[in-house]
Amino acid sequence: MDKRIELYIHIPFCVKKCKYCDFLSMPAEEYIQDMYIRQLIEEIKVQSQFYQDYVVSTIFFGGGTPSILKSVHITNIMSAVYAHWRVEASAEISLEANPGTLSQERLLNYKAAGINRLSIGLQSANDSELKVLGRIHTFADFLESYENARTAGFSNINVDLISAIPGQTLSGWKNTVKRTAMLKPEHISAYSLIIEEGTEFHDLYSTKIGKKLLPDEETDRAMYHATNDILEIYGYKRYEISNFARPGYECRHNIGYWTGTEYLGLGLGASSYTMGRRFHVERDLDNYLHMNMNKDITPLYEDIQELTPEEKMGEFMILGLRMTQGVSAAEFHDRFGMNMMEKYAEEIEKHVRQGLLDIDMPYVRLTEKGLDLANVVMQDFI
Repeated sequence: MDKRIELYIHIPFCVKKCKYCDFLSMPAEEYIQDMYIRQLIEEIKVQSQFYQDYVVSTIFFGGGTPSILKSVHITNIMSAVYAHWRVEASAEISLEANPGTLSQERLLNYKAAGINRLSIGLQSANDSELKVLGRIHTFADFLESYENARTAGFSNINVDLISAIPGQTLSGWKNTVKRTAMLKPEHISAYSLIIEEGTEFHDLYSTKIGKKLLPDEETDRAMYHATNDILEIYGYKRYEISNFARPGYECRHNIGYWTGTEYLGLGLGASSYTMGRRFHVERDLDNYLHMNMNKDITPLYEDIQELTPEEKMGEFMILGLRMTQGVSAAEFHDRFGMNMMEKYAEEIEKHVRQGLLDIDMPYVRLTEKGLDLANVVMQDFI
């Protein structure tokens, strides 16, 4: 029986680095982008020979901003995937895009190449908040891109939002959520801002004075609860801690991550989990561009880690608890040949007593209170 695998394709280029972004991304001249795509296609070809007994269930173009590429690059990448990999006819194929980069022509080319899901990075419906984040688009730019996508025939669109932006109020956040929901995208991802090291925001807001400019913890949690309350009214169901969808439009690629499906990352710095190993691609762009893919791809990978059975089980629990349906004891037994309720009896009983976990066999899931303290619960399964 064929095994299923997800492909993540990393496009590390963007017009301008956002102030909060810690992803491996950078502006680059067009000739560098052209070189990168040629090398990426070689990687796609070479890697396929090691996965002949796999079928691709989802593909996700992330970044960076994949939509800043010439659309012919996306076409050529997809042609290489179809030529060298077996892709399910019903595969979900997503592409991240920024408002202002989605012309009608470009969108039609994406459709022709096989892209069937867009993820548009709005982040906020408030232009002043977008400036704070360092975004280069306005809400009007987003509306134009969104309308272009609908006109081009895209019927599966996600919109990314960020809460707890410096200076943001609860009412301001509610306004962003409502204005987004009124457009009826099929999926909404709503993440709370995290101040990451190595970002401009870390320099600005990690000090004692800087932290006072951020919404406090109480406001942050109020924003989280308001998101669910508002989106429920508009017909969205929370199926993961930060993700909401209309029925049938849950992101299959991300569900794969959370439920332990193997995935292969292609492109600069992309992470993988296949054949019981975790690893990532070389993170230095110059090294990546000049590597001879056809000779020996071993130097392409860094931090190769063989997961122990204990680590695999712990990760299965942690990722599964992100899903609102919870972790399946039946699937745990099928995968590991062990009784989940016995293996983690102490941890589960402890958090059930504290009102953080709920047992509804075969699932163990976070309660509403547990969702607020998810990190505390998950820590016990590491």
